[in-house]
Amino acid sequence: MPKRILQGVVVSDKQDKTAVVKVERRFTHPLFKKTVRRTKNYHAHDENNVAKVGDLVSIEETKPISKLKTWILVETPKA
Repeated sequence: MPKRILQGVVVSDKQDKTAVVKVERRFTHPLFKKTVRRTKNYHAHDENNVAKVGDLVSIEETKPISKLKTWILVETPKA
C-alpha cells in the first residue's frame, strides 16, 4: 500500500527533532455545494531540525515514531 504524502506549512519548530505541520484540505460541501477549507496539524519527525516556521514542506506517512509522530519530513525548500 502506498504511503500518503501531504504538503503543508510548518507552524512550530520548538520541539527537538519535531516539526508541527498545518495541512489544509479543500472539498465541496455535499449539501451546499460550497468549497470548504479544513486544516489539521501533524507532528512530523525532523531528524536534522532543518524545518523553520513558515516553510512549505512535504510529509510522508510512516510507522509510529512516538505517541504523536507518525509522519516524517521528506522535502524542505532549498534555502
